[in-house]
Amino acid sequence: MAAPLTLLLILAVTIRAALYRSSLADLIAERVEVVSPLTAWKRVVEGLALLDLGVSPYAGDVFHETPLIIYLFHFLVDYAEITFMVTDVITAVALYLAVKDYNKQVFRKQKYALEAERYPLDCLELIRSPKEMYYIPLKVAMFYLLNPFTILSCVAKSTCGLNNAVIALFILTTIKGNVLLSAIFLSLATYQSIYPLTLCAPALLYLTQRQYIPVNFRRFSFWWFVAQYAFMYLGSLFVMICLSFFLLGSWDYLPSVYGFILSVPDLTPNIGLFWYFFAEMFEHFRLFFLCVFQINIFFYTIPLSIKLKEHPVFLIFMQLAVISIFKSYPTVGDIALYLAFLPVWSHLHRFLRNIFLVSCVLLACSALFPVLWHLWIYAGSANSNFYYAITLLFNVAQVGRTVTETKVHLAASVSGFVYRSCCLTVT
Repeated sequence: MAAPLTLLLILAVTIRAALYRSSLADLIAERVEVVSPLTAWKRVVEGLALLDLGVSPYAGDVFHETPLIIYLFHFLVDYAEITFMVTDVITAVALYLAVKDYNKQVFRKQKYALEAERYPLDCLELIRSPKEMYYIPLKVAMFYLLNPFTILSCVAKSTCGLNNAVIALFILTTIKGNVLLSAIFLSLATYQSIYPLTLCAPALLYLTQRQYIPVNFRRFSFWWFVAQYAFMYLGSLFVMICLSFFLLGSWDYLPSVYGFILSVPDLTPNIGLFWYFFAEMFEHFRLFFLCVFQINIFFYTIPLSIKLKEHPVFLIFMQLAVISIFKSYPTVGDIALYLAFLPVWSHLHRFLRNIFLVSCVLLACSALFPVLWHLWIYAGSANSNFYYAITLLFNVAQVGRTVTETKVHLAASVSGFVYRSCCLTVT
């Protein structure tokens, strides 16, 4: 498998290097679907310019990335293109190794279930063969590296790629069962954009299952493990926040980064749901609906964790989808990360309802984004309603696909990895 993965990495890097040298690079870097006020490379350059002049990069209203990012690129700004390509490679390799290890566990449990004759004869076709599972990690890496959304994000030098790399490393260390590194990478992801905080629940569920600790609120062992993980997570987050303070010498970055994410002052159009809604909002209603929109992202964690407590890896996929749909400043790079996990459950795709229609809607919306933007901004023959309509349809299609995936996964999973054909009729 090393040779195909190496060829895939070479192909992915070649495509990105060619696009960096083309005239499309500057055009892609300006696309509102690819970059946001948080992740735009030109804003990082502005922040670096202020830092070089001895001025705080957060003095104005331009730079909203975290201090560790700007100090990272303070040393790597001349190698930015290589940095972003390496970041994508790290993400893909981390996802490859994570899914490979996860498939080993799935195959082991599936083998024990077969030996115990826990599978009905009429649903043996749902059992994944070793050959099928062998190629799934490579497909996951391919889905990430060759996804046009990932390529566009890398060519635009969007810092979303760095966030994806941190989350991928968090997933890898969690599946490997390394509690300390899992907590560290999760705290780093939270430090970057707040919303990965919701991934704490699936991480705890997976790690407790891996260490054979029952998820029982009355058991001391469960709460002791939660306390240990919370201590490592909060401790790592505290260290990063304090390190940022020592680098800058002030707390200016807190309102400029986290306040910016939560209060959504910049209503530049993007593929999210916030900008149009709050552009039309009366000011005295703004705070209430801002709280509703932000709480919406975190609210789904509780019911999803209860329903998917036996399937924490699928819960990670669901949480990534929820974050990419409902966060305040989403980009196509966020979508690319959770789409990479689709091959993991490819054996259930035949039961997805309206999968062809939803896929066509996603493709059509992706193609119409630049068209409607041109009609609105340059031709003047359309307005913001046209662009937001296609944005809304794009997100509805994502929600539809995610909900269908969840229904089929729950219907196919009766107990652990035991599949029963009578449960596969999804209404």
